[in-house]
Amino acid sequence: MAQADTAIWRNWAGNVTARPARQATPAGVDELSAAVRDAAEDGLKVKAVGAGHSFTAAAATDGLLIRPQLLAGIHRIDVPNSPQGSGGTPMAGTVTVGAGTPLKRMNTALAREGLSLTNMGDIMEQTVSGAVSTGTHGTGRDSGSIAMQLRGLELVTADGSVLSCSAQGTEEERAVFAAARIGLGALGVLSSLTFAVEPVFLLTAREEPMTLDRVTAEFDALCAENEHFEFYWFPHTGNCNTKRNNRSAGPPAPVGRVSGWFEDELLSNGVFQAVNVLGRAVPAVVPAIARLSSRALSARTYTDIPYKVFTSPRRVRFVEMEYALPREALVDALRELKAMIDRSRLRISFPVEVRTAPADDIPLSTAFGRDSAYIAVHMYRGTPYRAYFTEAERIFTAHGGRPHWGKVHTRDAAYLSEVYPRFAEFTALRDRLDPDRVFGNDYLRRVLGD
Repeated sequence: MAQADTAIWRNWAGNVTARPARQATPAGVDELSAAVRDAAEDGLKVKAVGAGHSFTAAAATDGLLIRPQLLAGIHRIDVPNSPQGSGGTPMAGTVTVGAGTPLKRMNTALAREGLSLTNMGDIMEQTVSGAVSTGTHGTGRDSGSIAMQLRGLELVTADGSVLSCSAQGTEEERAVFAAARIGLGALGVLSSLTFAVEPVFLLTAREEPMTLDRVTAEFDALCAENEHFEFYWFPHTGNCNTKRNNRSAGPPAPVGRVSGWFEDELLSNGVFQAVNVLGRAVPAVVPAIARLSSRALSARTYTDIPYKVFTSPRRVRFVEMEYALPREALVDALRELKAMIDRSRLRISFPVEVRTAPADDIPLSTAFGRDSAYIAVHMYRGTPYRAYFTEAERIFTAHGGRPHWGKVHTRDAAYLSEVYPRFAEFTALRDRLDPDRVFGNDYLRRVLGD
């Protein structure tokens, strides 16, 4: 296990830095356990970091920083002998992967085996442990976050013990599994994860410009009629781009290589990067650019395997805030956000993203106990964002919003305990597993309490 000293760690967006006293890259669960145990004996806090795609300081530490690159790869794939269950329905299987496995690596490996996750987020650069620990989600009428697809996990606790947990274990293992699916790194360090998978399927994506008025008027119907619906609203305009993903019998009709490069690389990344650089230097041009960009959108339809439809490259760096609201509050909150931007001097060059998720049962899930809609606001990296985020957060919290655990927010344990019915259950489990707060840091102290 490699050890390093005092190298500065920075997250993807560059808004969080840390200087750990010690770093470790364990090659297996035994080395991970030893690293945690040794650090605790030396009085050091311990945090694991994934790809750094969180915008909070959830992984920051001045103690031991664990890098999981060697805790990676496919450990095991279990699928039924017969691909069909009763009535001809697909049979679910599982895949067990190391906690440091990038989502991209897992998705491509599953595709080679003819398998897929049911739902995904819109990028796949994160590690699986980072994605589940912070509640990463996509959009879905019936299918929830990545954490909702977990079937088991292995967790190294504060004394170096290893817990293998699932919904079929002992009472304590069931309790740990229920909470650690979205654990914020507060309960221990994940070493491996087991996900439900299904036979690979095709999705047809339909991307189409719409006015904001139409999207908000038809929002409930669009969510009900499509397995996966999301849209992007361009501030300073009344225009949106919508995306509907639904399962398809095929045949495959992927985005062409030339058109894909033009739209997804040149326009969505290259030109968008240049536009944001200009907007940061000359904010007054942002509304005109937004109007021009939103009017240039065109419709397209394509059919491909899931990870090629759900995810897209995101090379333009930004800072993000996202809140989960009760789904029925979405339209009012979005109209309030638009009114706030229209009457302000803010200049917003990034679209506002809206997605949905069904209610789930994970104690610290943003969708716990309620069908949810997500509003995400972004600012280009290096652009002042606090004024925008502060006003947006005021709107979101007025509707009982729950902040995404890995994205910028200012909420504390007093607020969060009010919007999460099982908050006290989670903190009580934390008290049992980590009474000395080996896995604590300033972020967890703020959001979970001492």
